[in-house]
Amino acid sequence: MNTSWQHFQDHYLRYQNLGFSIDLSLSGLEQSYIESLSPQIDKAFDDMKKLEAGEIANPDEGRMVGHYWLRDPQLAPDQAIQQHISDNIAEIKDFAQAIHSGSIQTPSGETFQHVLLIGIGGSALGPQLLAGALAAADAPLAIHFFDNTDPDGIDHTLACIGDELDRTLVLVISKSGGTAETRNGMLEAARVFEKQKLPFAQHAVAITGEDSQLDQKARTENWLKRFHMADWTGGRTSIMSVVGLVPAALIGIDIDAMLAGAAAMDQLTRNPETRQNAAMLQALAWHQAGNGKGEKDLVILPYKDGLGLFGKYLQQLIMESLGKAEDLDGKVVYQGIAVYGNKGSTDQHAYVQQLRDGVNNFIATLIEVQQTRSDGQAPLEVEPGATTGDFLEGFLRGTREALSANGRPVITLSIKQLNAHSLGSLIALFERSTGFYASLVNINAYHQPGVEAGKKAAGEFLKVLKNVLTFLRDHNGETYTATRLAEQIDGDTQIETLYHALQHLATNDPSVASETGNTPNDDQFTYT
Repeated sequence: MNTSWQHFQDHYLRYQNLGFSIDLSLSGLEQSYIESLSPQIDKAFDDMKKLEAGEIANPDEGRMVGHYWLRDPQLAPDQAIQQHISDNIAEIKDFAQAIHSGSIQTPSGETFQHVLLIGIGGSALGPQLLAGALAAADAPLAIHFFDNTDPDGIDHTLACIGDELDRTLVLVISKSGGTAETRNGMLEAARVFEKQKLPFAQHAVAITGEDSQLDQKARTENWLKRFHMADWTGGRTSIMSVVGLVPAALIGIDIDAMLAGAAAMDQLTRNPETRQNAAMLQALAWHQAGNGKGEKDLVILPYKDGLGLFGKYLQQLIMESLGKAEDLDGKVVYQGIAVYGNKGSTDQHAYVQQLRDGVNNFIATLIEVQQTRSDGQAPLEVEPGATTGDFLEGFLRGTREALSANGRPVITLSIKQLNAHSLGSLIALFERSTGFYASLVNINAYHQPGVEAGKKAAGEFLKVLKNVLTFLRDHNGETYTATRLAEQIDGDTQIETLYHALQHLATNDPSVASETGNTPNDDQFTYT
C-alpha cells in the first residue's frame, strides 16, 4: 500500500448505512491541527450536548435552539415540546392528504393544483431547495414562490400561475408575522384574488408563531388553515419544521424519509470521537483553512442539478450563523465564512478558472451523487464507453485534482443517490458543522443582529420616502432639488438620502416629474 493510498484512507470517513462519505484527504486537515484544538473541540461537543438537552443556546434572545428535536421529538426537554412536534407532523400529513384527495377543495368545489408560497429568507429558501431537489415532474401540486418584495417578480410568478389562480393554495410564512416582504407579498396576492372575485381567506394558509400578527389575522378572517412554529426554531434552521414540511408534503415529498435521514446523521455526528464525526471534521477543515478567522471562503460545488440551490441555502445557514462582530464574551472578533457556489460541471465554465489559478482564498466542497440517473432509463453512450453521467463524474474528479494540484484545499462529500433521506442527512451535516464551528470560535450562531440592523435602516428610508412625498403633495407644482428640499424638511436626513427618495418617486409615481441636470444637484422634481 503506497503512501498516498494510506493518506486517503486516514482522511476518509464512510457512514455505510447512510450511503454517505466525506473525503478530507485533499483538505489540508491534519491530526496535529486537530490535537492542537483539543480543548475547543471538547467544549464544542459539550456545548452541542447542552443545546440538544434544552439549555439556553441563544443568550441574546434567551431562547433554546431546537431544530435537532424536529427529527427526533424524544430529544426535546419536555413533554409539551415533544407533543407539539409530533402533533405538527401528524397535522401536516392529514392536511396534505386532504388536499390531494380533494376532501379539502377550492370554494368552487375543485381540487387544488398549485401552491403559491409567500416567504423570505429561510421561509422560502428551504422550501425552494426541497422543491428543486425532490419535486417530481408529476407532483400533486405545482409550487410557485414570492420570495421578495419585487413587483416584477411577483407579476412574473402570477403570470406563471395564469388562469388557475382559482385552484391555487397560498402559504404565507412568517415566524413573527410582521416580516415586511412577506406582508407585501400577501397583500399583492390578496389584491389579485379580490380582482378575480375569489375569496382569499378560503385559499390561504398561515405558517407562523402562535398569536403573531399573521396568526391573529388568519384567525380573525377564518383562513383555511393555520400551522404554528415555535420560538426555538430559527428561520435558517426551519426546513424540517412546518416551514419546510407543509410545502414538501403538499408537493409529494416523503417528509418521513427526510426527517429520518436527518435523524440518522444527527445520531452519527453526536459521536465524541473526532475522527468518526463527519460534522466535526468538516468544521475543523473550515477552521484550519481560514485560520479560525474566516480568512478563506467556502465554495460549494454539487455535481447534481437538483442541488443547484444548495450553495444558496448554505449561504444563509452559514453566513447568518457565523457572521458576527462579537464573540460570546463581548470581544470584537469579526467572525464569518463567506459562502458561494452553483453546481458542477456548470462552474467549470464559469469561475473554476479563478479557483484554480487566481487568489487562493477558499476551501472547496464538491458533492458527488453516485447514482447519475434515477429514472431507470438505460444510459446513453455519448461516445464509445462513456455516458453523460460518466462525463459528470469525470468533471468532478478532474476539478478536484486540478484544484488540489495548485494547492487549493478540497473536501469531497458523497451520497449514493439524491432523495429525501439523503438530502435530510446533508442538511443535518451542515447544520451541525455550523454549530460546532461557532463553538470553536466562541460565537452565538443563533441570532442575527445584522439582519435586524438592515431592517431598521430600511424602515428609516421608508419614513423619509413618505415625508418627501407628503411634502411634495403639500407644495403641489413647486420644483425642488435635493438640496433645496433638505432646507425645507426638518431633521437630520442626509441630502443623498433625500435625492434617492426623489429619484425613486420620480421613476415610480406618475405624479412626480423630474428634469435631469448636469449633476445630481441640478436634478429638479415637481409634484403635479
